[in-house]
Amino acid sequence: MNEITGPASGSMPDWEKRFRAPRVGLPEWAEDAPERSLFVSNVTGTYELYAWDRGTGGRRQVTDRPNGTTDGALSRDGTWVWWFSDTDGDEFGVWMKQPFGGGEDIPAAPELTPSYPAGLALGVGGIAVIGRSTDDEGTSVHVVRPDATAPYEIYRHAESAGVGDLSEDGTLVVIEHTEHGDAMHSALRVVRVADGSTVAELDDTAGGTRELGLDCLGFAPVPGDTRLLVGHQRADRWLPMIWDVASGEEVALTIDLPGDVHAEWYPDGSALLVVHDFHARGEMFRYDLATGDLTPLNTPAGSIGGATARPDGTVEYLWSSAERPPVVRSTTGATVLEAPGLRAPDSVPVEDVWVDGPGGPIHALVQRPTGTGADPEAGKDRAAGPFPTVFEIHGGPTWHDSDAFAAGPAAWLDHGFAVVRVNYRGSTGYGREWTDALKHRVGLIELEDIAAVREWAVSSGLADPDRLVLTGGSWGGYLTLLGLGTQPEAWTVGIAAVPVADYPTAYADEMEALKSLDRTFFGGSPEEVPERYQASSPLSYVDKVAVPVYISAGMNDPRCPIRQIDNYVERLRKLDKPHEVYRYDAGHGSLVVEERIKQVRLELAFALRHVGG
Repeated sequence: MNEITGPASGSMPDWEKRFRAPRVGLPEWAEDAPERSLFVSNVTGTYELYAWDRGTGGRRQVTDRPNGTTDGALSRDGTWVWWFSDTDGDEFGVWMKQPFGGGEDIPAAPELTPSYPAGLALGVGGIAVIGRSTDDEGTSVHVVRPDATAPYEIYRHAESAGVGDLSEDGTLVVIEHTEHGDAMHSALRVVRVADGSTVAELDDTAGGTRELGLDCLGFAPVPGDTRLLVGHQRADRWLPMIWDVASGEEVALTIDLPGDVHAEWYPDGSALLVVHDFHARGEMFRYDLATGDLTPLNTPAGSIGGATARPDGTVEYLWSSAERPPVVRSTTGATVLEAPGLRAPDSVPVEDVWVDGPGGPIHALVQRPTGTGADPEAGKDRAAGPFPTVFEIHGGPTWHDSDAFAAGPAAWLDHGFAVVRVNYRGSTGYGREWTDALKHRVGLIELEDIAAVREWAVSSGLADPDRLVLTGGSWGGYLTLLGLGTQPEAWTVGIAAVPVADYPTAYADEMEALKSLDRTFFGGSPEEVPERYQASSPLSYVDKVAVPVYISAGMNDPRCPIRQIDNYVERLRKLDKPHEVYRYDAGHGSLVVEERIKQVRLELAFALRHVGG
C-alpha cells in the first residue's frame, strides 16, 4: 500500500489528521480461497478497493477512480474482484470485474444496461446473481453463469427488492422483496436459480397489515443444506431464527439478550457468530447450535463495525470507540490489518444521557471539549460548561449513533464545542416500535425528541442557549432544515449536508427505491397524500427560518437530488435570508479525503463566524 501524502503531520491540526490518517475496512475473504481478501482503504487519499493475499502478504490497489470506489466483492474461488462502476457518485452504473492478481477491468455482464445496484450474490462455478433497479422498470434479478450465452431474468417487480444470498450449491437464491408495498419491512422468497420458480415464501407482514420485517442472513455453508438464517422482528427487536426452506420448519433460537441481535454462520455451520447491539454499543458471542450455549467473545467496550468468523474459528472484527480510532482486530488478540503512515489522534469519550421525551426515554450521546479550568470530577481534563454546542443529527433515518470513532464530531470538539447526538424515534437499536414511530409524521416526530434533548442540554448547564448549532447529513440534513423552520427560536445556526429540502420535488427526482420508502413513510405518493408531504417539507417553513443557513450538496446525488435543494436556496435568496451554499462534483457525500476536509473546514468557519467557539 502507498504511504499517505500531504502536509507533514506536525503542520496539521489534530482534526485534519483524523481525516487524513489512513484507514482500512474489515476484510472480506473468498469462501473457497480464504487467504484471498478484499478491503477498502483511503491510503491514497481516496477510498478505493484493495486485494490482499494473506499467504504472501501482498496488497494491491484494485480500483483507481477520481471519486472513489467502495462497493465490491470477491468471487467464491478468489479469482475475480467485482466492483461497481458508477459516474461521479451517481450510483447508476454496471458491475465490472478484475483478476485478483491484477489485469484489465472487464464488464461482468455486458448485456445488462446500467442501473442502480440491488444486491449481488456470487456462487460456486462462477454463478452470479445480480439485482438491478431502474426508475422505469422497478427491480429485476438476473443470473450470469459460465454455461449460459447471456444473462437471464428470474425476477421482476415494480416495488423495491434485492438479492439476498445463494445456497452453498448455487441452486437457490433468496430475494428480499416489498411487493406488499411496505418498503421498511421486507418479505423473503426463495427461488430456483435455474428458472426463477418459487421454492418457499416467508412474509411476516400479512399482506401489509402488520409491520414486521425479515432479513436474509445467509444459507448454511454446507453443500445440500437448505437451512437459511433469518433475522425477524416477531419480538420487539431483531432476533435470528433458522428456516429450512425445503421443509418449511422454523427454529427459534434462545438468545437472551436485550438489544438487536445480528448473526452469521461460522464457516463449518456448527455455530453462529452473534453481534449484539444495545444502547449504542456492541459485543460478540459464539452460539453453539447443538447445545444452545452462548459464549461471550472478549472485546473492548465500544462499537463493532462488522465481524466475520474465519475457517480456523477465530473472529475478525472492526472495532472503535468515540475516543479510540478504528482497528481491525482478531479474537486472538492480534491486529489483523492496518495501514501505514499517520495515526489518527484520539478524541474524547462519550457520556450516556437519557431524557424523558414525548414517546419515551431518549438516548443521547454527549461529548465535552477538553480544556483548562476543568471540573476535576469530570475525568479527562474536560472544561466546565456551558459550551457552544453542536447537535449533530444522524442520517438514515433507520440508523443510530453509537460509541464509535467519528472524525466529524471530533473536529467540533477540537474547536471548543460540545457535541450532542440524539437517537430519536426512527433510530434503530431501541426496539421495533421506536424505529417505526416516525411514519406519517415524518421529520416532525424526530424533531420533538431533538427538542427534548435540547431542553435538557440547556437546563443542565451543558449548552449555551445562544450558541447552538443544528447540523447533519442526508436525513440529518433534512431534519436540520426542517428544524430551522419549525423551531426557529431554538437554534443559532444551521448546517445541512446533502439534505432533503423540498420533499415533493425530491420524490420526483430521487431513485426508485427511495420513492418506495417515501410511500411507506408517508402512506402514499405526493399526489395521493399531498398534505403530509407539505407538512414534512422544509420548503413549507422556509419563511420562518430566523438564523444563518449553510448547505452543501453533491451535484450527482440520486438520494437528495440537486434540483430540490436549488428550489430551497432560491427561496432563501428571495426572502433575503442569510445563507451560503457549496456544491461539489460528487454524489451523496464524497469519498475523497481532501474534499471532505474542505467541506468540514467550510462548516467550521461558518459556525465560528456566527457562533464563536
